[in-house]
Parts: sequence; structure tokens; C-alpha cells
Amino acid sequence: MEEISNLVVFLLEWLDQFDAKTLVSAAAVLAAGFAMIAGIGPGIGQGYAAGKGAEAVGRNQNNTSNITLVMLLGSAVAETSGIFSLVVSLILLYANPLVGVEGAAIVIAASVLGAGLSMIAGIGPGIGQGYAAGKGAERVGQRPKYQSIVVRTMLLGQAVGQTTGIYALVVALILLFANPLIG
Repeated sequence: MEEISNLVVFLLEWLDQFDAKTLVSAAAVLAAGFAMIAGIGPGIGQGYAAGKGAEAVGRNQNNTSNITLVMLLGSAVAETSGIFSLVVSLILLYANPLVGVEGAAIVIAASVLGAGLSMIAGIGPGIGQGYAAGKGAERVGQRPKYQSIVVRTMLLGQAVGQTTGIYALVVALILLFANPLIG
């Protein structure tokens, strides 16, 4: 335990040698990279949707355009958590409101890192929404006359599934723009 405490003290003393702006800028670069980890979710989800769409078209070539429409619509919704992460990454890199803020540099840098890390929560919604899109495309291929009901249910489920991605975005924006820890 003492080794860990010595390591923490060493790390804090090492970080203290940098000026606040450099420390916060370095944290922003790392945080932008962490935020983009969330792109894994939409990638998996959209791949699943595309696979299910292709499978459905293979079984029902007469309904290709409707299957493709449902697959693309569902995949577009599945991309939202990736877009949220991209926006946070761009804010961190190009419009970071915490660069130059007065206060404890370690708290400001940790806030920047927290904003990026929070966006990793977008993995789940991306995968889940892609799964819903794939199942929607699959079902429209099997039962074309129920397309409107399938799409409505798919979109409703995707909206509910996106809540954790929205929570992550809210936390990131609070840490960057309305941080209660930075006075």
C-alpha cells in the first residue's frame, strides 16, 4: 500500500512541474482519444444491421428497397452515440473552455479527462441500436406488410436505448461547461 501512495505522490509532484495550460491541453488530447472509443459501439451495431439487411435481401429480393430503407434508417440512429463522441472530441481539441481556466490544474485536467472518458458509455447504445436495426430489417424482409409497425417499434426501442449515450453527453458537457468543482 505504501508503494502505491509513494507512486501517487511522485505522480502528483511530477505533474506539478507543468503549467496549468500545458497540463489541461495534454489531458484534452488524451480525452479526445478516449471519447472516440465509443465509435466501437456504432461500428459493431451498424455491421450487425448491415449483415441482417443483407441476409433479409437474400431471402426476399422483391422487398430489397424496403429492407434497405429500414436497415439504413436504423443504422443512422445507431450512429448517434458516435456523433456525440465526435462532437465532444472536437470541443476538447478546438474549443476547450477549460484551457486557461484558473484553479487547481489537477482538478481541471481531471475534469477534461472525465469528459472524454464519460463518452465511452456510447458503446452500449451503438451496439443495442444496431441490433434493433438489424432485427427490424430482418423482420421487414419476412413480413413486408408490417413495415410501418416494425419501424415505429424499432425507433421507439432505439430512442430508449440511447438514454445512456445522452447521459454520457450531459456529463461531458457539465464537466466542460458547468463544472461545479471549478470555482
